[in-house]
Amino acid sequence: MPLAWYPRLANATPQQRSHWQLAGGGYGIHWPDIDEDLSTEGLLRGAHAPQSQ
Repeated sequence: MPLAWYPRLANATPQQRSHWQLAGGGYGIHWPDIDEDLSTEGLLRGAHAPQSQ
């Protein structure tokens, strides 16, 4: 997936992107430095990040 589909990740530093952890029993990925959570299902489907309000 293009990094541009995930603006928080795209705007994060490489160090922030490399600091991640599995979440939800392996059903998600969490980047604590940028407070981003993505589901592994969504990533596998190629879903874009939800739009911010």
